[in-house]
Amino acid sequence: MDFSFLHKTTSILIVALISFLFLLFQSSNASIHTYDNNPFRDVGNSALLPGGSEGLAASLDGSRSFIRFENVTFWRTKAAADEHSEMEHSTGLVQVVIFEAADRNNIGGSAYGGQRSICCTPDLAKLEGCKQGEVIRMPSATDINWPIVLNVQFSGNYLSTKMDNVDVPITKTGMYNLFFIACDPKLKGLVMSGKTIWKNPNGYLPGRMAPLMNFYVYMSLAYVVLSVIWFIQYVRYWKDILQLQHCITAVITLGLFEMILWFSEYANFNNTGIRPVVITTWVVTVGAVRKSLTRLLILCVSMGYGVVRPTLGGLTSKVLLLGATYFLASELLDITEFVGTISDISGRARLFLVLPVAFLDAFLILWIFTSLSKTLEQLQAKRSSIKLDIYRKFSNALAVTVIASVIWIAYEV
Repeated sequence: MDFSFLHKTTSILIVALISFLFLLFQSSNASIHTYDNNPFRDVGNSALLPGGSEGLAASLDGSRSFIRFENVTFWRTKAAADEHSEMEHSTGLVQVVIFEAADRNNIGGSAYGGQRSICCTPDLAKLEGCKQGEVIRMPSATDINWPIVLNVQFSGNYLSTKMDNVDVPITKTGMYNLFFIACDPKLKGLVMSGKTIWKNPNGYLPGRMAPLMNFYVYMSLAYVVLSVIWFIQYVRYWKDILQLQHCITAVITLGLFEMILWFSEYANFNNTGIRPVVITTWVVTVGAVRKSLTRLLILCVSMGYGVVRPTLGGLTSKVLLLGATYFLASELLDITEFVGTISDISGRARLFLVLPVAFLDAFLILWIFTSLSKTLEQLQAKRSSIKLDIYRKFSNALAVTVIASVIWIAYEV
């Protein structure tokens, strides 16, 4: 086994982890989406700022499920404001667009510069009957009032304009997207501040997270049952306990602690709309420790530690280095994916962080089965039939687990 790459990987991950930990000291919101002078970017023939994307469940009257706008303010450049006089009424239009995922094709029209045209041009006004200088909107097949388009106007030569605090009721369950769009080319350099509150009927948890709260309740109960069974056996055979079984106890304890923390994090998030950074950081750290310890435990068993060999000898430092590297990679991925996140992180960012974890998992699997093969050969040579039978069952269980993991990964992809 070549371990030189682990030193380099560990150094890179430590630097990256420190950088991401600095983000923990910033305020992080969840279903309360906060905008702090966020800039608009050019998309096709528009300036656009994504405001969020979440699954929302419907409430019949719309009072318990909504998207609320609070203190949303748009700022244009001084050059854009100076082009108008103080007495002019409408000197720049920003449109707020909310649509359900099924109606995404109802926003925009024909291709423009290789991209779908979002704003209505003079040519498109003649062809499609849209209003020049505004977002192209076609009514939904299920509700003519959707997609929702709210207009916010600049007045005179003011640098800023504030949107009214309004609630948009959600009466249909679905995946909703929010965009702030400016079709006026003179509004280039537009920025926005404020916040939006996305509320489900039973709390602030986004739709993709809501089922997980009950899931972690069941997982906590399952871990409690497992802990009780293990503790009874642990006390019963106290005099014959191996060092490895102490490690198994630690893994079960960490698993139970992790499930309880996840439930606490989701329950707090659901009640307040704010994702608690401290709890989330704790839970992903406990999870990273558990995953690392579990993998090292399986590796040590595969090497025959405690059964064929009393110590790992010269491999101890290499095993610990691999465990530390895996912990850093897993911690970095989970912090980025869960701590303070509102929407799913981008594919590229996730790919960059998933690859080291996937590579280390593949390396661990290769090392585990290589070590397991050598241990089985040693047991056959020593004619230890009982231990050989146990290790064959262990190798079969590992093989089934790996196959199931590959199938699950393929399903997720």
